[in-house]
This record gives sequence, structure tokens and C-alpha cells, in this order.
Amino acid sequence: MGRAYQNRKQSMAKTAEAKTKVYSKYGREIYMSAKSGGTDPDGNLSLRGLIERAKKDQVPTHVIDKAIDKARGGAGEDYSPARYEGYGPGNCMVIVDCLTDNPNRTFGDVRQAFTKTKARIGTPGTVAHMFDHSAIFVFKGEEEAALEALMEADVDVTDIENEDGQITVFTPNTEYAKARQALIDTFADIDFDVDDIQFLPKTTTPVEGDDIPMFEKFCDMLNELDDVQNIFHNAELPEQ
Repeated sequence: MGRAYQNRKQSMAKTAEAKTKVYSKYGREIYMSAKSGGTDPDGNLSLRGLIERAKKDQVPTHVIDKAIDKARGGAGEDYSPARYEGYGPGNCMVIVDCLTDNPNRTFGDVRQAFTKTKARIGTPGTVAHMFDHSAIFVFKGEEEAALEALMEADVDVTDIENEDGQITVFTPNTEYAKARQALIDTFADIDFDVDDIQFLPKTTTPVEGDDIPMFEKFCDMLNELDDVQNIFHNAELPEQ
């Protein structure tokens, strides 16, 4: 699983750079998390994790505060999650996660990105079974202490790696809050390099030749859509 995560991380680096609407992305996620789970980060671990990730991505405090204030006031848009699956250029598998206030518009926009790059959008479940929906934590620490803390908290650890003191923990996405709290309680000054829930591919698909620029166009089109929050895929691109 660790190698698959590294592959996905490397192949997504280019598409992540194209995400110019990072403030809007975090604003929506923070608003929805605060609206559904409470506006106090101490009582809403998902919100706390989002805020910390936003700050690491240099999202200004006023953007974060505005999203929380909007949720506290009960006003604002009513976004709902939407997930689309299919096959991208080179026959790679793709999952697109969105937050939308207009599902019909979002579906049309996402479908256009598929059709204009000779990709194929599918029905729910088309490719999701080929991904692990995992919570991932990467931090400096001691593997034995981390594993012991997670086991004591009754967290289902699917994998743990140690590379020169850099610990990577994988758990099912449903264990995110419990695992995060257990690690915070054990390592007082923990600083997560990665603290996220992602779809990790079980296998990878090489994308080569003319499919490479088409794949890049596909990702760019999706990243330009305000409603798109994350793109997950199993494409393996040549190293540059």
C-alpha cells in the first residue's frame, strides 16, 4: 500500500499544482465540516484536521474564519457531496470528489471533461472497488509507540511504515478521528506531514505516449471546475 501511495502522490503532484482555487476548496470543506459536525475544532476533529491542513497550504486565517462563521450563522449555500467514477485517458481509473449546490450542473461539467478527452464516465461503483478508502497520517515518531497507541485505542491499522523515523500509518477512512486523537495523545508535539483521507489505488495503470498530454488536459479541465475538490486516479506517469 505504501508504494501505491507514493505512486499516487508523485503522479498527482502536477495536477495539484494546477489547483488555483485552493482557498475556495478549503472554504467549502471547512464550511461543510463545521455545519455538519459543529464549529468548535476541539469537539470536531475533522474540522480541526481541515484547519491545520489549510494553514499548511497557506490559506489565510480570514478565509478559514469566514467559512466557520458562515456555518455558525446557519446561512449560506447548502453544498452536498457528489462522487463520479470512470476511466480516464490511457484507461486509467479515476474518482472525482465534488461539493456542489447544483448536482445537475456539476455532473454536466464533469462529464464534459471526460467526453472531451476521450475518457468514459461510469456509474457509481465502476472503479471504487479498485481503491482503498484510507486515512493516512505521516509524521516523525517511533513506530512501536505509534502502533501501541493505535492498538490501545482499538484502531484498525491496515499498514504502518517506517522510513528513517518518518512514520506512515494507514487506517480505514472510518477510523480517521479515532486514529488521529490517539496519535495526538501519544506524541504531544506531533506535526503531521500528511493528515488526510484519500482513495489509494490497489494497482496502477501506465499512461504513455499521446495519452500523457490528454491525461494532463483531463486533469486540468477538472481542476478548473469550482465544484471539484479532489481527483484520485491510478495513472502511473513517466518520471520527468
